[in-house]
Amino acid sequence: MDVDVVVQWVRTEWTKASRGGVSAGLRNSLPVAFALPHTKAAVHEVFQREWEDYEPVWSEESSSIDRMRLGLREEDGILAVQLQDVMLAAPRRWARPSPVRLQRGEWVRWQLNHRWVRPRDGGWNYEMTTLNLAYGGVADLKVFLGKPTRLVDERARLR
Repeated sequence: MDVDVVVQWVRTEWTKASRGGVSAGLRNSLPVAFALPHTKAAVHEVFQREWEDYEPVWSEESSSIDRMRLGLREEDGILAVQLQDVMLAAPRRWARPSPVRLQRGEWVRWQLNHRWVRPRDGGWNYEMTTLNLAYGGVADLKVFLGKPTRLVDERARLR
């Protein structure tokens, strides 16, 4: 990893069947961050899926950043972070926020959501992606459970 960051992706996925009522309440109460397993620079990814009863499933930790999904540029002790919207799903975001600038010790939470039609049966799937990213290392395993230095909320109303 060429930049001193800790990255945690949290992806919540559901179907149209659980859009309203009790199901929506359950989904909306799910965590958007988790305690880290360690404080080393790494990329962590957690999935919470309706069809797995929203049980958190951690993928294998990585030391490389997917530059298609996440743009990082470090200059003079400042890190510019840009979450890329690479999903070919609605809603399309034509106007995107500027990169977030972080100093060492700061972190950002960036959220966006999508919906798409499943090709196999025509049903709707939904996803909310939350990026939690700390620059300059972390000392507290629960860093992402607190209040972010910067918050970017690109979530749209999904029908």
